[in-house]
Amino acid sequence: MRKSIIGLSAPILFGALAAFTAPAMAQDEPAPELTVTGNAAVVSDYRFRGISQTNKKIALQGGITVSHSSGFYVSTWGSSIDEYVANGSDQELDLIGGYTTTVGAATIDVGVLYYYYPGNAGANTDFVEPYASVKGTFGPATAKLTVNYAPKAKALTVGNGKEDNLYVAGDLSASIPNTPLGVSAHLGHSFGPSYLTIGKEYTDWNLGATYTWGHLTFGISYVDTDKSLYTSAGHNVSKAGVVGSITAAF
Repeated sequence: MRKSIIGLSAPILFGALAAFTAPAMAQDEPAPELTVTGNAAVVSDYRFRGISQTNKKIALQGGITVSHSSGFYVSTWGSSIDEYVANGSDQELDLIGGYTTTVGAATIDVGVLYYYYPGNAGANTDFVEPYASVKGTFGPATAKLTVNYAPKAKALTVGNGKEDNLYVAGDLSASIPNTPLGVSAHLGHSFGPSYLTIGKEYTDWNLGATYTWGHLTFGISYVDTDKSLYTSAGHNVSKAGVVGSITAAF
């Protein structure tokens, strides 16, 4: 149930790095049609829409994205999870395909995300979730609105038959000029009932800050929800908490 506080894919660094490392005459060369980026991260707690997927324990994560100059891209992202998330599976693997383009001052991104949980003891836990987002940049700040909709599927049911799920979120982030620091805020709402809400709908939010040093980004976020969700071990995995992270981009 993607994703962590940091983000789906690493920043597209290769083009920017080339401008600093290549000879001056190479700057006139056309941009490559394909760009490959990736990231690897350690997080103190993997929170998916405010809910811990690791019983408030450390998770290892990583992803890779291949982008075409036309705007199309494919990506994969994975994380360790606790077995209560998907019937005994200890891993989440997300497969993504999408398209991004710029219209005026807005960047639009649409795609489809498939959640795959290997080792789930044959249970029906995998599902598909199309998504769409629009974002705009205002000086050092970026505002983003995202809508994710998972069509009716048995994997989302909390009873009999099939259920769907809608998630709407707004994000605001900003870099502090002339510093390696950044700040962010997130507010999202999950509409239920479905397995993703474990019953009725709820709201999640977080506030965060990052420090970037070379290819490394150090992050810290305060995450909370208005929900109470307990595991079989008696842990409230929707309770407020502080999440730390270290991410390497390549």
